[in-house]
Amino acid sequence: MRIMGIDYGDSRIGIAISDALMYTAQGIETIKWSRGIEEPLKRISELVEEYKVNKIVLGFPKNMNGTVGPRGEKTIEFARLLEESIEGIEVILWDERLTTVAANRAMREIGVKKNNKKKLVDQIAAVYILQGYLDSQARG
Repeated sequence: MRIMGIDYGDSRIGIAISDALMYTAQGIETIKWSRGIEEPLKRISELVEEYKVNKIVLGFPKNMNGTVGPRGEKTIEFARLLEESIEGIEVILWDERLTTVAANRAMREIGVKKNNKKKLVDQIAAVYILQGYLDSQARG
């Protein structure tokens, strides 16, 4: 079994997956969407089946002071929809503060061209979310 990491956004959803031993996270896809939420839910469900995922770690955007704002509320609703639409899946909300900042910094440091950044930033943020969770589990 594997764990999926998700960076949820209004127009793009970054997806990462753990290796089989659950040590490392790799970005696998960015789902672009603009219509109803059914489209990304269907694609995530397909990826869960393809990679034999039993747990999803969903980035939970909190304000810097730890409170939950409108974006956090949307994420809570998305977590509920994931659990309803994918039978038997466990969804864990994971503090994602500064993951997009870290993803943008990493892309800048490795020289990713500006026009490719939009395609990758959500996947890289999903990797940071999932890797943070995996590291916390390894520490016990």
